[in-house]
Amino acid sequence: MKKKNYLTQDGLKKLKKELAYLKNIKRKEIAQRLKKAISFGDLSENAAYVEAKDAQAFLEGKILKLRKIIGSAEIIKKEKSDKVKIGSIVRVMFEGQEFNFEIVGELEANPLDNKISYKSPLGSALFGQKKGKEININIGDRKIKYKILNID
Repeated sequence: MKKKNYLTQDGLKKLKKELAYLKNIKRKEIAQRLKKAISFGDLSENAAYVEAKDAQAFLEGKILKLRKIIGSAEIIKKEKSDKVKIGSIVRVMFEGQEFNFEIVGELEANPLDNKISYKSPLGSALFGQKKGKEININIGDRKIKYKILNID
């Protein structure tokens, strides 16, 4: 069964942009490095050649991975809902302060940008809940309480 990669439209756009950059610019840069390394002669003891070949292999692996992710992407449609789901922006109360989190797929999660995966401890606790619901998350021996204030 093919794994679905949940992405926002912006997330898909970023991945496609990165893929184009890797294919059109980085490939050429590495090809130039290989060409230069080959010009040094004896490939069996040519560290520049070995390094360029490793970089090329890494790049091709990354290109393959991005193609696979893009090919299995399921775009999250922003829809108004009374329950938290992927694509929701959730305002919560935590220790007297309000925070906004966007619930996203695993590939777009970035806590520094307040984008949390629906599979993370907080994301999975919020997932499917309604406005006004209080949830508790156990982290170690500490119980953390959140209250859902709004869902967009």
